[in-house]
Amino acid sequence: MKRRWNASLWVGFLVMLAAAFSYIPIFARIPATRDFPWVNLTLFATGAALIGLGLTRAFRRPDAYRGKVAAVVLAALGAGVLGFFLVGTFHFARQLPQSAGAPRVGQKAPEFSLLDAGGNPVALSSLLSSSVGGRQTRAILLIFYRGFW
Repeated sequence: MKRRWNASLWVGFLVMLAAAFSYIPIFARIPATRDFPWVNLTLFATGAALIGLGLTRAFRRPDAYRGKVAAVVLAALGAGVLGFFLVGTFHFARQLPQSAGAPRVGQKAPEFSLLDAGGNPVALSSLLSSSVGGRQTRAILLIFYRGFW
């Protein structure tokens, strides 16, 4: 009997590669997946399950499926890719330096000027001196979106 190609092993490894390399160009841009990469972790789990199925096929049914050596190598490579992703995402990305000069919550922000959505410069002082509905503006809420600078 001719041994069959162990497709789940190779597809599982490709899914794990897609999980690792899709985070920054795709999922880091979406607010729901930027702070916690749940889609990528789900892809890793799917890839690991497929590799596990491929390992099981390669070692329990070597007469039907080939690839014992490839199964071990791809499982080790997949575990390494997962390890690098986890360390990079949950350890190194969180090691940002403290911003000692940044204003604290409730503290007055320094004067600055930024471009609005239309490309026009807007200064903090102009926002504070404006009026809305006949009432003088007393406070401004600043929101900073991580990853969009």
